[in-house]
Amino acid sequence: MWVAKGMFPFFLFFLISIPYSRAQDAHYLYKTSLVQAAPGKLLEIIEIYKALAVEQGKSGIDEPLLLMRHSQGDRWDLLLMFPMGSYADYYQPERISKRTRWENPIREKLKGEVAWQEDVFVYGPPLIQVRKGFADAGLFHVEMFQSLPGKEAELYRQREMENVFSAKLGQPQNLIFSRDQRAAWEVFTIGCFRNLKQYAQSEDESKADQETAAKVAGFESSSQIGPYLRTLISLHHDTLAVAVK
Repeated sequence: MWVAKGMFPFFLFFLISIPYSRAQDAHYLYKTSLVQAAPGKLLEIIEIYKALAVEQGKSGIDEPLLLMRHSQGDRWDLLLMFPMGSYADYYQPERISKRTRWENPIREKLKGEVAWQEDVFVYGPPLIQVRKGFADAGLFHVEMFQSLPGKEAELYRQREMENVFSAKLGQPQNLIFSRDQRAAWEVFTIGCFRNLKQYAQSEDESKADQETAAKVAGFESSSQIGPYLRTLISLHHDTLAVAVK
């Protein structure tokens, strides 16, 4: 097992106490779509996807999608998460047949409305925890990472360590998702916050508390959290997004 320099022996105890940062719980499959609307089409697309979520809920076979809207940062306008559970369940022939009947008309409406789209299949926390995070949030902090060669597992552990750091300070922890297939980035995280004030609240913590939390999490110091992350990644995108109700 990899151990960061200066890691406290209590790290594992705190790690297993974090409710949704644990790798062994990241077994629920999601399809994530990043969508950039064609000029002037954003509001129309939002309504189409909201209608799709309603149809999914009525279908009795698919979980309604989760949706957020870009505020500032990356190029995409919308991030959508389609709960799948597993490939075997989602792609059962009878489910595909039923899904096609109501999904195809909605997909037809999207033709000509989308300028760019990127899809990725990821494993992440149980759906109940993801839904709770989305339901309670008005603001999201989305981070997407492309790891350096051979550093994907260590990058995932770094994200877990940051969750320990946040938990020690009483801050929300990130939902962590790891790629199964498609896009170039291996890991992305979603921080769910009530508002911008809560997002910035960690800055109010004392230096002493931040140092204690960093060491408990396994970092050398709070000032080394960012530099250590950058030894693991070749690409990093940050986005702030807001809830779509």
